[in-house]
Amino acid sequence: MRAQHHAFFASLFFSRLADQILLFLVPLVVFQTTQQATWSGIAFFIEALPRYIVVPVCGALCDRISPVTVLRASQRCRAIACVLGIAGFAIAGGIGWLIALSAVCGVLTSQGLVAREVLLPQVFTSERFEKVLSYAQIADQVGVVVGPMLAGLLLGWWRWEYVVGVAAVLFFAADGATLVWQRASAFVWTSHGHVSGNWLAPIKTALAHIVRLPGLGRLIALAAAENLVIGVTLATSAAMVTGLHRRPDAFYTFVQTAGAIATIVILLLIARVQIPRKALGLVSFLAIFAGGLLAGLSPSVWGYVVGFLLIVGFDKMFSIYIRSVRQAIIPAKDYGKTLGVVIMLNNLTQPLAGLLVGVFSGNGRMSAVVVAISLGMGALGLLVVLLGISAVRRQRTAVHAAPLTGRTPDSAD
Repeated sequence: MRAQHHAFFASLFFSRLADQILLFLVPLVVFQTTQQATWSGIAFFIEALPRYIVVPVCGALCDRISPVTVLRASQRCRAIACVLGIAGFAIAGGIGWLIALSAVCGVLTSQGLVAREVLLPQVFTSERFEKVLSYAQIADQVGVVVGPMLAGLLLGWWRWEYVVGVAAVLFFAADGATLVWQRASAFVWTSHGHVSGNWLAPIKTALAHIVRLPGLGRLIALAAAENLVIGVTLATSAAMVTGLHRRPDAFYTFVQTAGAIATIVILLLIARVQIPRKALGLVSFLAIFAGGLLAGLSPSVWGYVVGFLLIVGFDKMFSIYIRSVRQAIIPAKDYGKTLGVVIMLNNLTQPLAGLLVGVFSGNGRMSAVVVAISLGMGALGLLVVLLGISAVRRQRTAVHAAPLTGRTPDSAD
């Protein structure tokens, strides 16, 4: 990687570090305040749903104006949202301000996420895309490693609103690093000429690609299935560790940190070793499925930790598989708009998992909910595989039948 790109990854690190601090605070503070896992699940639903609802708009936006502009606005506005949330708490009180500012920052995080995703193929044109994704994920995961540690340490000294202030400073630092990279690299955004004022047109184009592009729909279904387990893990981890298994907050911080370290080790392997795409997808999907079952079924906290490590450790490997395949499928001229809708469909199951936890995890049923959602992931994954096999067989039949009928498989009446 060129030296001027270091600031690009530094920006990603600072942004993720701040975002992770907020993600760490919400379930822990809500559970400590209410002592009920159901409220943690509902808080996660409120925090996560806006992140994904707005992604199609973010994708269309990145096809119309420079993704760098979108990214910088995202970082500055998140810092301002943190400051306003602290001010609101100081005036009116209540943990609702923490949930609200996290929801607002989640929307803006989606804006930044799509902008970075659109930028990556244009910024790193001379590098293998899986390698670029691995380094980007490493910078991301370093933030995930340090985030829980920093948040846990600061919570031992200060109240949560002061920790949110630290997140605001980090968002401003991310914006500064982006500005440094922009000036050092002299990056010029390549516009694809999208000037239409109709905001429904990009969504219609994206949905048409999802229906027509071979394999894209099945890819979305696999990601949605995987995100069911990711969502239930994020929504219940604080309650499972500190509530069900009765471990202190420091142990919860340790579990989060260990998961992030495991992810970095896996990402370094992917960056240095060229692994076939199908192997990335199969291994990571099965590992996450097994991790969900182990986390829900194990009576021991250490069994839960192993399951948690499998889930979060292989999540980014599965993400690299998904991102590299869809980058090869989606046309470059429609990448932003299609990516926005795809990310939304991929991730809507995360807040759904939080809602399921909020509705069904009462009276000690939290582990059963984790197991049920993991089995749902496995069933959906199996269905997608069977549909893929059926599609391949139909395609082969059409190819063999074409010379007999005198038509090509794609010919229309």
